[in-house]
Amino acid sequence: MKRMICVMMLAAMLLGACAENGPIGHVATEEEMTDVALLDMEGLNPITPEMLNEGEYEVKVDSSSAMFKVVGCTLTVSETGMTARLYMKSTAYSYMFPGKAGEAAETPRDSLIPLKEDETGLYFELPVDALDSPYVCAALSDRKQAWYPRTLAFRSDSLPLEAFKAENLVTAETLGLEDGEYECEAVLEGKGRTTVQSPAVITVESGECTARIVFSTAKIDYIIVDGEKYTPVSAEDGAAFVIPVAVFDQKIAVTVDSTAIKPATEVAYSVTFFSETLTALDGSPSGE
Repeated sequence: MKRMICVMMLAAMLLGACAENGPIGHVATEEEMTDVALLDMEGLNPITPEMLNEGEYEVKVDSSSAMFKVVGCTLTVSETGMTARLYMKSTAYSYMFPGKAGEAAETPRDSLIPLKEDETGLYFELPVDALDSPYVCAALSDRKQAWYPRTLAFRSDSLPLEAFKAENLVTAETLGLEDGEYECEAVLEGKGRTTVQSPAVITVESGECTARIVFSTAKIDYIIVDGEKYTPVSAEDGAAFVIPVAVFDQKIAVTVDSTAIKPATEVAYSVTFFSETLTALDGSPSGE
């Protein structure tokens, strides 16, 4: 009898342990879902770990949901790959899963990614295969115990140039640009309404490469590129700025201080200069 009781107690303990480590939560229903935005990933090429130097970098993260508030992110690149420490605003989400919500709801608890806390704040530690690529994941609402589908984008244009291996950068030097003036297609992207004139004038002098970018509005009092503030060199046909071009064919982060908004507001943009469109102003293709 005593043996049978022990066996029953052991079985109960095992069942309890299994239940404790079993799947948690349900997939959010349509009624539980809120609006989800589509992330604009058009024209982006994935940036994989082998294209970056090892180290820790602060990286910006776009989210498909305003309810999923990311307040900061530290990207770690090592010989084994990349991880992202995703800092959160609150404890609204208790677990994450790198995959679809349906898969998350069927995954044992100890295979989920829990919310943790350090001296910096609350965070999730996520494996990352590539930047500038849709990162499909799910987050568990702690209050509703519902898994919500999320898509994130870890933005390579927020990394410093030192993060990229030299062989993966297209620069005036790698293009063999001689001193002189060129035209180049320029595309400005961001949440604001302004655009830039294209093509832009590119100047190479003593190895230094700059671009004159002219915005569609004169109501800009400064812009910030790579931590440096630049003021207009002209406002005749829109605010014009001369900025350094450290790299072609990659998005360069540009913060625009718009005075069209009251009070003046800094708006995040990016500008890309496309090397294949470079043409010397004398009419001959660059590098010929």
